[in-house]
Amino acid sequence: MNDGLLEKYAAKSSTSLGRTHPESSPAYRGEFQRDRDRIIHSTAFRRLEYKTQVFVNHEGDLFRTRLTHSIEVAQISRTIARSLQLNEDLSETIGLAHDLGHTPFGHAGQDVLNDCMRDYGGFEHNLQSLRVVDELEEKYAEFPGLNLTFESREGILKHCSLKNARILGEVGQRFLNKHHPSLEAQLTNLADEIAYNSHDVDDGLRSGLITLKQLREVELFNSLYEDVDKNYPDLPTRRKIYEIVRRLISCQVVDLIETSKARIEQAKPESITDVREHDQPLIAYSDSMREQNLAMKRFLRENLYMHYRVRRMSSKSARMLRELFGAFMDDDLLLPPEYQDKVRQQQRESGDSGKARIIADYIAGMTDRYANAEYSKIFDPGSLT
Repeated sequence: MNDGLLEKYAAKSSTSLGRTHPESSPAYRGEFQRDRDRIIHSTAFRRLEYKTQVFVNHEGDLFRTRLTHSIEVAQISRTIARSLQLNEDLSETIGLAHDLGHTPFGHAGQDVLNDCMRDYGGFEHNLQSLRVVDELEEKYAEFPGLNLTFESREGILKHCSLKNARILGEVGQRFLNKHHPSLEAQLTNLADEIAYNSHDVDDGLRSGLITLKQLREVELFNSLYEDVDKNYPDLPTRRKIYEIVRRLISCQVVDLIETSKARIEQAKPESITDVREHDQPLIAYSDSMREQNLAMKRFLRENLYMHYRVRRMSSKSARMLRELFGAFMDDDLLLPPEYQDKVRQQQRESGDSGKARIIADYIAGMTDRYANAEYSKIFDPGSLT
């Protein structure tokens, strides 16, 4: 992307804060294009195809996975960035990378792994995503990880405890200073919310766990439903749902763009430094849309995420990961040989905390079906493979 087409406060490839391991600039790509391409070619990105969003992969071919969700976040991020004359390449990069450290089985996996790691430094999936791109990917001869730019790493690290921020160096400093990331990182964070709220509605309806009647109790959804029903009364239900969902995405994106434009015009930032040091984020919804968005989140939490069928699968998968973690901690010889070597090295340096971290890396990197297969191999007496 041509830096000359961007606003003065946008993140620019030519003024990037650089990479941990210095590299010469790419010949025909910008720095953030290179980051995006490295993510797309990474092992962790491919694994997202078989990691749960809400519904476990085997429950249906058309439900979102972490991969399709990440692609949708990147698409929404590009649209917002282009409308605000911000860096599309960086926004897309962050969108594609934001879930690279997510565990199998969605949030249930994250929660149980954090509980297992409670005495060993805890587990944060945002921090794990950064760990994946900084250390765990093994593809390049001259450095570990993907060696992404500071701006991409900053955007990946959406949340971070102050304890961890203190040991992360420059990329964690904003949490200590109470500063904000780039506008590209800010907009991608909200694009993530837009994507999962809207598409969890779609998947929830497709699964039958929530109904149109229930959703009509949510103001934002009902207003869109009534408009579609009025204009297309004879439209088949599936197409009607799709029309509502696309409008649900659109109205949130338009509100976000228009509100953010107004906030930026009022703040008048002259540089990306001004963006980071401003007293509040400059990318935001209007007050009305924020309230409607929160109402949608509450509805999904109470009616979809807490649905007994989702809870049963979450409970089953949590038990599976907890038992895998315990088994590997009790006997690390159950791990694949390459992880045994890593355990030995980390145990010498950090004791049991180092051992636990390698086991957490292994489990977090699993796809749903790989975790299920590992559990069967270790605990199922009938499995001899």
